[in-house]
Amino acid sequence: MRRRFEQVWEALARVGDGGAAGYHRFAWTPVDLALRGWFEEQAARRGMTYERDRNGNQWAWWGPPGPGAVVTGSHLDSVPGGGAFDGPLGVVSAFLAVDELRERGVTPARPLAVVNFTDEEGARFGVACVGSRLLTGVLSPADARELRDADGVTLAEAMRAAGADPGALGRDEEALARIGAFVELHIEQGRGLADLDAPVGVASAIWPHGRWRCTFHGEANHAGTTRLADRHDPMLPFASTVLAARDSAERLGALATFGKVRLDPNGTNAIPSRVDAWLDGRAPDAETVRAMVAEITAAARTAAAGHGVRVEVVAESTTPVVRFGHELRDRIVAVLGGVPALPTGAGHDAGILSASVPSAMIFVRNPTGVSHSPAEHAGVDDCVAGVAALASVLEQLACR
Repeated sequence: MRRRFEQVWEALARVGDGGAAGYHRFAWTPVDLALRGWFEEQAARRGMTYERDRNGNQWAWWGPPGPGAVVTGSHLDSVPGGGAFDGPLGVVSAFLAVDELRERGVTPARPLAVVNFTDEEGARFGVACVGSRLLTGVLSPADARELRDADGVTLAEAMRAAGADPGALGRDEEALARIGAFVELHIEQGRGLADLDAPVGVASAIWPHGRWRCTFHGEANHAGTTRLADRHDPMLPFASTVLAARDSAERLGALATFGKVRLDPNGTNAIPSRVDAWLDGRAPDAETVRAMVAEITAAARTAAAGHGVRVEVVAESTTPVVRFGHELRDRIVAVLGGVPALPTGAGHDAGILSASVPSAMIFVRNPTGVSHSPAEHAGVDDCVAGVAALASVLEQLACR
């Protein structure tokens, strides 16, 4: 199994690899199309039936597609400068779990499928889990088609350029009706399992989280001739808001991050006319998230008023707390011999699907806890343990 994992992993790892700059695997780009080609090839090598649904999600079926299926997989896209494991580990492990089951000589009693959900990270168009949100109807097709990337390209335009039909987007009742259970394997994006000295674990819950766009409208002017007293510089209230976000998160036991910023006109010798900044907010409960965002918004408005700047705060996406169903989760824990169950602050497709179908997650140990970074890593032995664990779970769910 170790050799097979290394062979499959190395072939995929080359796609979109930027070396020290990390991975840049964005939806509906040439790199994404190469990843999709890899998925289709893996399905063909195993004699699995390949499908692409109306929202661009990819499916590989062992057995005839149909209701009551046990589905596993994850995503292949990345954040800007991301690591190799976030998403792809789940897809690679899913295919290898199929191989493992075949080597064990078991045959599924119900359909079994591997899935690659499109645009989970939202790196290009700003909304996470687009494929699973569209599948379940959480994201409307009209809103999805109008999402734009940094160059102004809409999702609809990007899909057409990639040979996909944006007119078909929308809740997919047929695909949902097929899923009897969904199990997503993922590298843990934290140090929980490392601290517990456990190679694998399961998810108990996903913190509520969201993304808010904060736009500060100021006045462009010359950096060398405009007196400080005459400026309406949107960078100043933005900077105050970043500090306020850290203070609020620390006090409330939450997490707040400004990780994406866009300036206009973005010139070294020009006072900006506008700052767009995206706030990522997360906490153990929705009330804390709301309280934190309200505090940050109030701080932004106060700071903006002090500099003659106007500010707008708009929620771009919000996800409620996900508590994975005890029945499926406890069944998986039992199959795996009592592995740890722990919550996570990271969002996943499994969290989106959990409102519609029984869903669960298996985590693989991350020795440093680093994720969304080129330094993200999981040891080969732990990855192989994850494949074995996933295979055992699939055997329990689909083969008995």
